[in-house]
Amino acid sequence: MKQTHQTQALSLGTALIPLVVLIVLLAGNVWVYGDDALGGSNQFILLIGGAVAALVGFLHKRSYQTMLDRVADNLKSVTGAILILLFVGALAGTWLIGGIIPGMIYYGLQILHPSIFLPACIVICALISLATGSSWTTSATVGIALIGIGKALGIPVGMVAGAVISGAYFGDKLSPLSDTTNLAPAMSGGDLFSHIRYMTLTTVPSILVTLVVFVILSFTISSDGQADTALMLQSIDTAFTINLWLFLAPLIVILLIVRKTPPLVALFIGTLLGALSALIFQQQVLLDLAGASYFESIYRVIMDAMTVSTQIETTNPMLNDLFSSGGMEGMLGTIWLIICAMVFGGIMDGIGALTAISNALLSWAQTTFQLFASTVASCLAINISASDQYLSIVVPGKMFQKAYQDRGLAPENLSRTLEDSGTVTSVLIPWNTCGAYQSGVLGVGVADYFLYAIFNWISPFMTLLFAAFHIKIKALKN
Repeated sequence: MKQTHQTQALSLGTALIPLVVLIVLLAGNVWVYGDDALGGSNQFILLIGGAVAALVGFLHKRSYQTMLDRVADNLKSVTGAILILLFVGALAGTWLIGGIIPGMIYYGLQILHPSIFLPACIVICALISLATGSSWTTSATVGIALIGIGKALGIPVGMVAGAVISGAYFGDKLSPLSDTTNLAPAMSGGDLFSHIRYMTLTTVPSILVTLVVFVILSFTISSDGQADTALMLQSIDTAFTINLWLFLAPLIVILLIVRKTPPLVALFIGTLLGALSALIFQQQVLLDLAGASYFESIYRVIMDAMTVSTQIETTNPMLNDLFSSGGMEGMLGTIWLIICAMVFGGIMDGIGALTAISNALLSWAQTTFQLFASTVASCLAINISASDQYLSIVVPGKMFQKAYQDRGLAPENLSRTLEDSGTVTSVLIPWNTCGAYQSGVLGVGVADYFLYAIFNWISPFMTLLFAAFHIKIKALKN
């Protein structure tokens, strides 16, 4: 920020006041609301943090208009991310009614076999989480089933839960449907698909190490039961028309992404292909949802899948939660969070607080590795103190964005580090919303699965390893 002759740069202690207040308030809010904190209360706490920052600015003769201008600049910078989130919601809805997501789950379940049960758990959960963009939904549906199967086979539940969580979070991280995968580049000033491509550099080695470890573990345990997924497969087959043609839409979207098609274009085409798939292959699903064969009714079903909630009932209650989508409406909570984070970050920038914090970090972080390490530490600290994975992306993302720019590092470096250390480690903390949710849903304590959630705790080390040896550290383009 450019300072006038009437103002002085903020001291580090003064610049940290709004941030400390924000973290304390967020921690208290999550303690009161638990999993429901993202429903709106966290967003308002971010606005309170912005108000505290503005008060600090007024006391140090900062201009109200300057703060407002920075907020406007911040909101403008995330316009693309907000539109992408809306299209992600629309795509998820049409891929559900088009049978694409159920098809991925159907074929994924068929690779399950007792002799490779643990590695198969990882692969199945990765595929389903990649298709749905939700590690929580994956755990609450197929994850529960796998825990039950694992018990029947006599496999320790901690191992099964660790495999489920590892696979679910791997798929969540790489899925363009995931809110955290969209949130990280939005906070760092990057692009969704560039973020995903760059994230594979650390994420793929992490999951490969995880798979190797679980293959070795498979040789150390014996199982006598049989993994029976026939009922789940039958329910999917009854509700949807399943065939390999359903994979044409995802393949086209992947091809568009590889050819560096703008994300909005690729997601829009993917949404239309999902609707086309529903019209061609899932006519009975459309008729069941519409309750009539009229054009207007079927049109309403497709539009509702894109924009609002859709629920497809099956004969298996466990699958019903999986076969639901919030459409564009389901993304509004994350969009709301982004807007409020931009308000807080804009005011912090307008009063010169981010500059003061960035300068302090850069003076300490003499090397690229130290900058990455301080980012990892901040994400872990907020996961522990504020108990929410979204906040572990939002707060460090805005705090470190300028520091990475000043160091000449592309935003993909920051967004990847946020995911490697913020998203995945949240489930390892018992009082974090993710840790509490996963342990509650799976019926396995965090202490029991901690050691076996290999992908989750190895990811921060992988990103630090890349930073230490300067592997694939992308420079900022001039």
